[in-house]
Amino acid sequence: MPPGDRYRAPDERRGKGTLVSDKPTWTFLTNHAHVLVCIAEEPDIRGREVAERVGISERAAQSIIAGLVADGYVTRRREGRRNRYTVHERSPLRHPIESDHTVGDLLVMLGRLRPRPAGRVHDEPGEGAATAVGNQETP
Repeated sequence: MPPGDRYRAPDERRGKGTLVSDKPTWTFLTNHAHVLVCIAEEPDIRGREVAERVGISERAAQSIIAGLVADGYVTRRREGRRNRYTVHERSPLRHPIESDHTVGDLLVMLGRLRPRPAGRVHDEPGEGAATAVGNQETP
């Protein structure tokens, strides 16, 4: 039996015992948000690592990353044999209910990004995002 699963006694209607997982069946954030958080926390993260952290296939992680890049939420830059990502924190969230908020607002709310100092309007050349929490650089 996989860790985190427990056995449920046979159901009278089905006649078989079933496994019940401790893993939630849904979360408040989508896989796209989870991938974005991973990239914001670790800009040189590999697709395989993203997939493991989010709990999706490597192919799904790469597809989500490609979509975030195509829609301008993330920039991908090749550095040797690895990719380095920059999250564009000023990009608006997509759904009309939250479109008055930005990706940066979401990351700040989740504690994954330091808020920008007041009065700072434009990203400096090559910057594109504020500093991830725990990173020693200053925004």
